[in-house]
Formats: sequence, C-alpha cells, structure tokens
Amino acid sequence: MRELVIVSGKGGTGKTSLTAAFSSLAENNVLCDADVDAADLHLLMHPDVKQRSDFMGGSIAEIVADACTQCGLCRELCRFDAIDKTFVVDGLACEGCGLCVDICPEEAIIFPVQKCGEWFVSETRFGPMVHARLGIAEENSGKLVSLIRKEARCLAEKKGFDLILTDGPPGIGCPVIASISGATVLVIVVEPSVSGLHDMIRVADLASYFRIPGMIIVNKYDLNIQMTKSIEEKAQERNMTLLGRVPFDPLFTKSMVQGKNIFEYGEQEESLNAVRDIWHKIIQSPFMNKLGIVNFKATIK
Repeated sequence: MRELVIVSGKGGTGKTSLTAAFSSLAENNVLCDADVDAADLHLLMHPDVKQRSDFMGGSIAEIVADACTQCGLCRELCRFDAIDKTFVVDGLACEGCGLCVDICPEEAIIFPVQKCGEWFVSETRFGPMVHARLGIAEENSGKLVSLIRKEARCLAEKKGFDLILTDGPPGIGCPVIASISGATVLVIVVEPSVSGLHDMIRVADLASYFRIPGMIIVNKYDLNIQMTKSIEEKAQERNMTLLGRVPFDPLFTKSMVQGKNIFEYGEQEESLNAVRDIWHKIIQSPFMNKLGIVNFKATIK
C-alpha cells in the first residue's frame, strides 16, 4: 500500500487541481481529501455520498445550575473569561481545557463531547473517495485528518487497491503533520516566488524531520524563470526529486469553473503533457516502488 500526499507551503498553489488531474491518470486508487479545514476536492470530483458519519471532537464546559453553589472558583480560574456573572458558559469563549471541570468542588460542571464536523465515504467517476467537512471555527482538524486517512487505508485494503492519492492541507501545522505521517512520498507544489521558495523549504524541513521523501513540482514556472531555477537548485541541494514544471495556463481555472479536471476539459497539449510526464515520473520513482513491487497498477492512460 502506497500513499501519495500532495502538499504545499500555502494555499492556492494548485495542489487540488493537480490531485484531480492525477486521479484521471491513476487506476485502482482511493482518493482522500485531507484538507478538512477548507475542503474543495469534492468540487471537482462531484462525489456521490454513500456513508455519512459525525465527527466528535473537543468538549465545551456546561454548568448544571441545580448543582452549582456559585462559589466563583471557576470564574476566578478560567483564563478565557468564558463564565459570566450568572455562571453560564459562553460556548464561543470556552476553549475546552477542562480546568473548571477538575476544580469544581460540587462537581457541577459537565464536559460533553461536541460534534465538530462530518466525514464521508463516496463514489466518484475516478474511484472511491474519503473526505470530510470540519465545522466553522471548530478545532481538532488534525484528529479528523488522521481519521479519514485511516478510513481511506481501510477502504483501499477492502477493495484491494494499492494506492491512496491524498490532497493534503497547506502549511506546516498540525493538520499537515497528521496528513503526512506514515506517507510513502510527498509531492510539494511550489510557485516561483520568494515566498514560494521559503514555503517549500519549510515543508521540506518538515518532511525531512519525519523521514518522508519529497518531490518537487514548480507550478506556473514561466511567471518567473529565474526564481524557478533557484527553487530547483535548492531542491537539488537537498537531494529532492525534481518532477517537472507546469506552465501558467488559464486551462486550470476554466476546468475548475466547470467542475472538471484539466484532462476532461483541456486542449492545451503543453500543460497536459507536462502533467502526464510528472505522473509518469511519480509512479516510476524508487520511492513508490521501494517494496520491490513491479506490477504497480497506476498507469498512464
């Protein structure tokens, strides 16, 4: 079982568009959208939901009025000023730390687990997909990412598939760590700018810390050729595989507006061929075949 995770140092680099494009070139794979804070792969995949489950995350304190003696200890020690003068908890201010529950002498504060979002198992025109939607301003996105990755692996094992194609979240925070731990390889999508180079280095350092091999795609490379060369030089210094360059092309935006990937919509051979070549390099890389399995089923169509 191999898992390919597409990540980036920031949002908007094109990783979801590339994930959708790769999905049309792969076979026997499960799709996974691990960007639960701002999920958007479903906009291109149009999933038919087969299973819907609640995600239960953090807790919010709740004071039982009949048991409360209003001693004031909880109000005094709450660092977030989440308990008002009438001893009612403000659900928006409560951070769910649980201190008030532990120190209440009357045990008058309960700590019910809250529904933070939903996760889904769906069918798409490019195979099964596991995805999720975190509630607005809800926490525990890292826990939800871990959950849907686990479900994607279980689904792949059940169907006998050998590849999980994961659209990861941007940045280097908790959701990213949850999305890359145990992955086979990371594909880092970079834009040719000073900030893009900086973001790539941060993600590369994270991948190196977890000992996960990283490969680089420079998207919109022709917007700044000099910076593209700098990015590729920095990647080579770190012994990272250079997968290729993708040109700036309105095809990506036009196909996205139509809810399609570039191979379903496009006619520009340069961009399509660039993505095909990149996919070929991915599936032929030693990282994806490190177990010595030569009959890898994800092939170029």
